[in-house]
Amino acid sequence: MSKNTRRKFIRNSFLLSTGLLLTDSFWAEKFFVRVNEYVVPTSGGKLQGLLLVQISDLHLTSINYPHQYIIKKINEINPHLVFFTGDSIDKNENLPLLEEFLSGIKLNIKKVAILGNWEYWGGVNLDKLTSLYNKYNGELLINASRKYMFSNKAISVTGIDDYIGGQANYELARKSLVENDFHIVLNHCPEYRDQIQLLQKEERIDLIVSGHTHGGQVNLFGFAPFVPPGSGNYLSGWYKATTPHLYVSKGVGTSILPIRFGARAEITIFHI
Repeated sequence: MSKNTRRKFIRNSFLLSTGLLLTDSFWAEKFFVRVNEYVVPTSGGKLQGLLLVQISDLHLTSINYPHQYIIKKINEINPHLVFFTGDSIDKNENLPLLEEFLSGIKLNIKKVAILGNWEYWGGVNLDKLTSLYNKYNGELLINASRKYMFSNKAISVTGIDDYIGGQANYELARKSLVENDFHIVLNHCPEYRDQIQLLQKEERIDLIVSGHTHGGQVNLFGFAPFVPPGSGNYLSGWYKATTPHLYVSKGVGTSILPIRFGARAEITIFHI
């Protein structure tokens, strides 16, 4: 191979690699949503036959193919509950986009939501947001617990206010907790899990689900150069070394920069 041919090969390889990297970062990883499924037995190792879906960090600025795919997937599997774990919208003007998204999901499917930092930072009207979730068979939980019955199974959902934008208060939230077969805590910023561990008393927590981190949004082979405040020592996936077990979703949308690399957009299905 001549020097000119070698230089041309190296140049073309670099351009191709750069093009593939940019395509992956600006399009593929945020456009094609991964569906992750996990089996989560209750205490004693038993399954309750419940199907739960977590959607996190939508950051809606438009409704396009990824959102339509998520809506279709949810309607197909018909879960018992859909959880929105914060940062669904970044500003008040995007409430109509959230309504468009919610209206696509079957009305009979129950939905539970919590707040993220961007609902606060973007000045979202919380009364209007609450009414919107209610309109589509949903409930916005802010430091509160609710029980949902499915056949003879009771699932308690505790929703925590955002840790950095709001006033996270697990002690207040658990005051409305009642006897249940499965207890799940929705907590946008995973760092607050450390506080929950300290505040937890005799009540059982089967699972905490969080978002916020976007998996780093740019993840270079396990290293995330930037993670937002409120992430703590958590980036994405399962944390089971101690209880309560925690799952951190990479979420769907993007924040600040419209790119993802090594942090594919996801929704999560939990078989309980």
